[in-house]
This record gives sequence, C-alpha cells and structure tokens, in this order.
Amino acid sequence: MNVPAAETVVLLHGLWLRGGAMAYLQRRLHGDGFRALAFDYSSVHEDVDTAGARLRDCVRAIEGRVHLLGHSLGGMLAATTVQRWPELIAGRVVCIGAPLCGSVASRSLRRWPGGEHLLGRSRELLEHGLPRWDAAPALGVIAGRLPLGLGVLLGGLQLPHDGTVAVAETRLPGLADHRVVAASHAGLLFSDEAARQAGAFLRDGRFVA
Repeated sequence: MNVPAAETVVLLHGLWLRGGAMAYLQRRLHGDGFRALAFDYSSVHEDVDTAGARLRDCVRAIEGRVHLLGHSLGGMLAATTVQRWPELIAGRVVCIGAPLCGSVASRSLRRWPGGEHLLGRSRELLEHGLPRWDAAPALGVIAGRLPLGLGVLLGGLQLPHDGTVAVAETRLPGLADHRVVAASHAGLLFSDEAARQAGAFLRDGRFVA
C-alpha cells in the first residue's frame, strides 16, 4: 500500500466497550501501512466534551498526519470533536456504524427502566445526532445491513439496519462517501470488507466499488 510515512489513525470504540474492541481494525490498518492507536474513554461516565478534549490533546501530541476512525458512539465522538476543532487533523474521518443522524434505538432504550443510565452522559448526542457535516476533513461512513442485534428488540428500526443502527441514520448531509456492507453492528468491528473500505477511504478519500 502506498501510504506516506508517519500517517496515524486514532481509533475510537463505541458504547459499553473499551479500546481493546478496536484490535482487529487496528491490526488491519497496520497491514495497510498505517500506524494505528486505540483511544480509550469511558463511554458511559465521560461526557462528549470531556472525552473530546482528551482526544484533542491526544491528537495534538502525535507527529505527522492524523486520521480518525470510530465505531458507533466513537464515530460520533470523532465527528463532533473535529467539528469543534476544525484544524485538529490534516487527515480524514471514517465512521463505522455510527448513528450520525440520531438513534431511534437510543430513544427507545431511554424509555426502559435504567435506560438513561445505560446510555450514559452521551445520551443527547446518541438520541439526536448532528445536523450535518461541515468540517474540512473528508468524512466517510460505513454502515451495516445484517439485522442482528439487541436494537431489534427495542423496536422502531427502519430496514435496512445492522441490528442497532439503521442505514438511514448514518447518511449525514455533507458526507464525502458512504458504503453499506454485509455486517451486523458488532460484526462491523470484525468485518474484512469494512476494514478494506476504511483503509481505502483513509488512503484515497473514497471507498472502493
């Protein structure tokens, strides 16, 4: 792969997970020639502003060109952080299975006993999402279409979906590119096709056909 030296991808995990969840994607990106680092944060107890400020400091400490790749809530954290600090990265952003337009599953879960606690301090972002993408770095989104996941039990998901996030919830206005792959929400973390598409976008600014 023709990746320039000193290109780093910072990976962000989703809700209820920790940095180790990104290990497969991290290995695949290493194989594509990138330096890949997992950013760990408390997805329930840490709010978006606090986690975003720590992510900003992490990125600023890295030499060379930096990209961001986030799964689910991690993608939303990446996007909101770049929109808050538009000059933070010179690279690109990839969101995988991220409900950038707001999550009906999150809104349904909030109505269940203990649901607000499970959603944590990022509940507002998960429920309502972003209005559009208007930052300079190119944003690419990968969505899943295998309807296997706990979100199905909550109801309200529009087909196609990955069991937690509907494809329509990932189509934020202003995207540079969008791709749908055959994977569930959790399966996106281990999908060869998702990893291949992510590497292509980070390298070339577009997904492969």
